[in-house]
Amino acid sequence: MDRNTFTGLFLIMIVLAGSFYFFKPSEAELKKEQQRISLDSAKKAGVKPADLATPLPTATPVVDSAAMKGPFGANITGKQVTSVVENEKLKVTFTNKGGKILSVEVKGVKAYSGQPVILFKGDQNKFGLNLNIGGKTISTNDLYFTAVNASATSVTMRATYGEGKYIEYFYDLKPNSNNIDFNINLNGLNQVIQNNNITLNWETVLQEQEKSIKNEQRYSAPYFKYAEENPDHLGVDKDVKKELTEGKIEWIAFKQHFFSGVLIPADGFEKGELEVKVSTEPGEVKWYAANMQLKFNQSASQSYAMKFYFGNNKFSELKKQGHEIEKLVEMGYWPLKYINRYVVLPVFNFLEGFGWNYGLIILVLTILLKLVLSPLTYKSYISMAKMRILKPEMDEIKAKVGDDNPTLLQQEYLKLYKQVGVNPIGGCLPMVLQLPIVMAFFFFFPNLFELRGESFLWMHDLSTYDDFIKFGFSIPFIGDHLSLMCILMTISTLIYTYYNNQISGAQGQMKYIGYIMPIIFLGVLNDYPAGLNYYYFLANMLTFGQQFLIKSMVNDEKIHATLRENKVKPKEEKKKSKFQSRLDDYMRQQQQVKIQDKKKK
Repeated sequence: MDRNTFTGLFLIMIVLAGSFYFFKPSEAELKKEQQRISLDSAKKAGVKPADLATPLPTATPVVDSAAMKGPFGANITGKQVTSVVENEKLKVTFTNKGGKILSVEVKGVKAYSGQPVILFKGDQNKFGLNLNIGGKTISTNDLYFTAVNASATSVTMRATYGEGKYIEYFYDLKPNSNNIDFNINLNGLNQVIQNNNITLNWETVLQEQEKSIKNEQRYSAPYFKYAEENPDHLGVDKDVKKELTEGKIEWIAFKQHFFSGVLIPADGFEKGELEVKVSTEPGEVKWYAANMQLKFNQSASQSYAMKFYFGNNKFSELKKQGHEIEKLVEMGYWPLKYINRYVVLPVFNFLEGFGWNYGLIILVLTILLKLVLSPLTYKSYISMAKMRILKPEMDEIKAKVGDDNPTLLQQEYLKLYKQVGVNPIGGCLPMVLQLPIVMAFFFFFPNLFELRGESFLWMHDLSTYDDFIKFGFSIPFIGDHLSLMCILMTISTLIYTYYNNQISGAQGQMKYIGYIMPIIFLGVLNDYPAGLNYYYFLANMLTFGQQFLIKSMVNDEKIHATLRENKVKPKEEKKKSKFQSRLDDYMRQQQQVKIQDKKKK
């Protein structure tokens, strides 16, 4: 096995190992499978699924009379009352229990099911302060507030501790805005609340909004940002709890795939804790919890100004919020995120301004990209053509030297490359330079809100997969469906690989190694957005077209004649390239090794 074959097989092993690692079942999927197995076993045993559930207590809770006389005793019991405030973008429902936001509906968009997009709702959403009063922890989430002031755009909730002593929450929804101003006023409680910090607790369960809950879980995570640092997030595929103690916390966000809830305090949080759990319940994506510390001064009444953002994860919308919140949109790792943010996204937004269908925008974007990269494609083609033309001479060298002396064989090859002025990696280098752009789109399209709900041809939603064929059961490596666009992408890659082999003159095992990758990508990308597979399909077909055009313009005989001229040209007339200089250095080193070996013998 020569070095090229070994390198190719080694790369294939890396890709296979990486695909098994990155696409292994998540904890949530394992939990769901365990639940399914338990249910199937129960059905076979004649046990009803409902009998497996833990019964909820039905007894009416008894209120401790002593608690009624304690801190906020008058607010311990009550009847839940809701009120609604809305504008052109949000419909916000408040409840007097906890004095909190009960649910948020984002207007102008629908969930994949056709229902309104509700970011969170009901008792699954908890929000309030944990206060240390009299040696006990009082959670305002359990108190019944009184609405003391309400209008079409604002609500004020108050829980009274005593005369002139109360907790007050003020919410103000701005017109045509995704922001809610939120103020906490602790009036007269400076000598009541103990400790120098109070805890703000926020918990919620993300509701399923998209076609694939698996993809929603893949792109959903709680985010946070330390002051003067870049935003960061917790893991996306497992249960995680993280202590935030490295500085002031500028904001926290409960991010879903295409929607987010962000809390931005005016003065930052002192420290905190974030937690995420992957949900296994139907219709639920993840459970988030945040416990953030606010500094408390016992010498005076305290107030805290904050701001909520509830809305989509469109890059331009998030950027308007400031504080680098637009980085909730995952653009990839370095340098991919810079390619996406400063090159791809501006061009995409420019094309979007024409009002075209998004399928047409992706087509034009791909054409522009291929035009920019055409010099690299041309250089790659010429380099591969030179290597193909040299193949007969390389075969002659191999026949003379034999396979039993690979070092000498490589030296003879290098000598030939030097004589004719060919860089053997010249065809690979342009392709490697294009690779970051190809990988950048792997992050760009799955996180692009603009594609959500947009149709093109048979694809009803470019932001998710097109399940052209539904199996009704899951097949290992493929899943429960086949995406037609992913199949077309795979076929185009196989065609491109075949044509590329004809150009490069690949032989033996190397000729077939390239066909393995498209098959791997069929399983990997089958669950990814149709918009991404559509781009890869277009990129393959346009590259194929470019190479076909270049082939019609390039004369192999002229290339061969140039190589022969270089071979007979005197050494002093040849201008050394950097690669040829490195070849000379390598050959000198090999010659010195040979001399040293002979001396030792």
